[in-house]
Amino acid sequence: MNVNFLKKLGFSDKSASIYLALLQLGPSSVRSVADFCDLNRGTTYDALKWLQEQGVVNFYKKDSKQHFVAENPEKLHDMIRAQQQELARLDGSLDKYIPELQALHHSGGERPVAKYYDGKQIGQILEDVLETCEQSEEALYRIYSSEGLREHVYTHFPTFSDVRISKGIAVKVIAIGEGGELRGLDERKWLSVSSKNLDHSDASVLDLHNPVPTYIIMYPGKTAYISLNAKEEPIGVVIENDGVYETQRFIFEQLWRNL
Repeated sequence: MNVNFLKKLGFSDKSASIYLALLQLGPSSVRSVADFCDLNRGTTYDALKWLQEQGVVNFYKKDSKQHFVAENPEKLHDMIRAQQQELARLDGSLDKYIPELQALHHSGGERPVAKYYDGKQIGQILEDVLETCEQSEEALYRIYSSEGLREHVYTHFPTFSDVRISKGIAVKVIAIGEGGELRGLDERKWLSVSSKNLDHSDASVLDLHNPVPTYIIMYPGKTAYISLNAKEEPIGVVIENDGVYETQRFIFEQLWRNL
């Protein structure tokens, strides 16, 4: 039998090995089982005790020694039924604990939560933008759209703009570098970056052909950062925190008014 199947029933690796050993060996002492499974006797005894509690192993004494024997494998059905009954009991009593758990959840709500995404998951960020904005009264998000990254951001969601417009979601874009176009329900302003506007220290850290290598999306309660890794593949992180979002939104709006 596949040990993984027994693990789905709640067996550990060791208890599964010992159970299968008893099926093969028949009545056996702790030492015999331990030797067969290459385990120490303490570990073997603890596993046998658990198996007895589940009703799939029993024991008897012979010559003052305990011998363990596996019950008929049909007993596994009883084990599953017992687990189902226990889960049903827990489910029935869960409601009285939900308020306490929700209070704990809300008390930690102000702590930033960061979620990471690889290239193939970037589309999930865009889906989250639409879903979150749909549920928001403002139905608006903001973007710092960086030249050189735009083509990577929408690769796995090429119809994003069409879906956004159909849902009535607006966007304000500050485009850094050249490119970009209006599609509907959007406003766009350009922030040019040239060597004339940079001091020496700025120029040393910025690629003038891709001056700001991060694409930033600010949407209600969340801020997404998308950039490229060493393999030129997009990676993203979304920070869920009202404080971070509001700070980014405020900076964006101040810059927007001055462009």
